[in-house]
Amino acid sequence: MSNMTLSEELTWRGFVNQTTYPKLEDINVDNSKFYHGYDASADSLTIGNLAAVMMDKCFIRHGRNGVILAGGATSLIGDPGGKDSERPLQSEETIRKNVASVNSQLKSLLGEQLEFVNNLDWFSEMNVLTFLREVGKYFSVTPLIQRDYISKRIGEGGSGISFTELGYTLLQGYDYLELFEKYNVRLQLSGSDQWGNSLSGVELVKKAKNQTVNVFTCPLIVNKSTGKKFGKSESGAVWLDVNKTPVLDFYQFWIKLDDAGVEGYLKVFTELDKDSIDEVIVKHKSNPSGRHAQTVLADEVTKLVHGEVEVEKARQATKALVTGGMDHDGLSRITTKLPITIIELLVNSELVSSKSEARRLIESGGIYVNGTAYSKDEIEVEDFKDSKLILRRGKAINNSVVIELEA
Repeated sequence: MSNMTLSEELTWRGFVNQTTYPKLEDINVDNSKFYHGYDASADSLTIGNLAAVMMDKCFIRHGRNGVILAGGATSLIGDPGGKDSERPLQSEETIRKNVASVNSQLKSLLGEQLEFVNNLDWFSEMNVLTFLREVGKYFSVTPLIQRDYISKRIGEGGSGISFTELGYTLLQGYDYLELFEKYNVRLQLSGSDQWGNSLSGVELVKKAKNQTVNVFTCPLIVNKSTGKKFGKSESGAVWLDVNKTPVLDFYQFWIKLDDAGVEGYLKVFTELDKDSIDEVIVKHKSNPSGRHAQTVLADEVTKLVHGEVEVEKARQATKALVTGGMDHDGLSRITTKLPITIIELLVNSELVSSKSEARRLIESGGIYVNGTAYSKDEIEVEDFKDSKLILRRGKAINNSVVIELEA
């Protein structure tokens, strides 16, 4: 994107939401070090988090240096933003494990040239009196409780909010002050849901140090066809960890996206430049049923997260599931002998929990052999290709098993 300024690329990719800069173009001449904080309430990022990571990568491409902050302390409290009730508190041991896992993912995505810090390192040494004297005194309660996510909780019909949650924004504000003093950070990057918390940091640095710092937020990505928060599948969130979302399911999530938002997703979730994406869209529109844009998107994002080798496996397995071919790397497998009924095979493969469930799925057309709906009673030798077949329950890729015929 060498022909675009930072502000132009951020705008073109759809990363601009709110900022404290008087003019967005001011960001082009401000070479300040940025920081971006990540939650550690789970041991993996989701593709929703990935959008924010791609914003970070945009800043890095334009020569900005940064600090990645793990919320080891703030995750012990839980961000009340966007929540109708208080999160269950997790143990410090769990949070530490989560931090290690998420940091590993971020280093893979962003590179290890950035500085990685954990806010537990300074909060664990701070006592409550110090916090109240050095942080609490700078905040008025009135504007805090007027923030949308807090006022909704304490208003009529709300579930209420604990002092612990109310203090979350002060902790995040102090993060900015700490990073300003120790790392000369003058810009915070975050998602739009963190705008209010980010302003706490701007306010604290201003009051405590009489210095001006800035915030830049990206919008939450929304599925254009459903209007809902992006990154959900039929089985829940789409994770970057292969143990939570297998590579094949991850790849298929992108392949299955409809046309409504695919151009926007290419801009957000890949590093392809404008000319390349324009070319992809032109080719896609010439034959929408070929799903060229979705395939490029799936290839690029899966390569970024899981590597080229896994992309090729996902391509071949997808081909097998669509065409009934036998390129089936990445699928689990069992062996069987003939004769065997389709119901017995479904139970043996653990694709169903009972024979009655198998019957219901067969009757509804929800069982596939080599990509084709299967309704025969018994599996036949002709169903096997090179002594193998792919048995699938429904459309979910993770519900597929390779069946190998014993000699």
